[in-house]
Amino acid sequence: MDLSQKIQNMAKEQGITHFGVANLSVAHNFILEQGGSVVAEFPNSVSLGIRLPQAIVDQLPRRADRAVALSYRHHAYGVINQRLDFAASLISSYIQERGHKVLPIPASVTVDDERICGLFSHKLAAHLAGLGWIGKSCLLITPTDGPRVRWATILTDAPLNTNNKVVEEQCGDCRECVDICPVRAFTGKVFKEGDPREVRYNARKCDDYFRAAEMSGSPRVCGMCLYVCPHGR
Repeated sequence: MDLSQKIQNMAKEQGITHFGVANLSVAHNFILEQGGSVVAEFPNSVSLGIRLPQAIVDQLPRRADRAVALSYRHHAYGVINQRLDFAASLISSYIQERGHKVLPIPASVTVDDERICGLFSHKLAAHLAGLGWIGKSCLLITPTDGPRVRWATILTDAPLNTNNKVVEEQCGDCRECVDICPVRAFTGKVFKEGDPREVRYNARKCDDYFRAAEMSGSPRVCGMCLYVCPHGR
């Protein structure tokens, strides 16, 4: 059994529902700009995704109910992020023990408060691994679960079997995520490689929305773009 198949089996054993490997060379400049030279030196990525609990996501229109909001924060962020990070750590150790460099990127962690982004784009890696396309909500849309998936990534120099057969965008004329956003953060523009995120999405509007919720004593919960996507429902 080769290394790629072994780590895929390990991922499945850890409850990972979406797995893919990508060669990152086509996105080198973007990765360098976002995460710096240490992140950009890794040629390959391993994407790990876990499907969110459908019943919890389906309650998001009632997120003003504190029980609904806390349930979503706990299960769809707290618990699943821990599961993803544990799986990423386990698989990273396995790869490293075989003589290769690894850098696990944690799930849902913002490291740049000015640009409001993480060290590395999980969505980019999953897109390049052929697991879905970037939707008008700037979320990764999978063919089977829509955007109802949380992600973590392992960067590595291990010689893995990569799949850069990108899934074509399938949003078409749909604007449900654009229209339901309470702060109108999305422009409705489709994803195009090379375009800055701001062409499609104003992250500051989302961040201000969450900060206002915190100041009022409410949980940081929205997720309406994730809830409404027909590919997830």
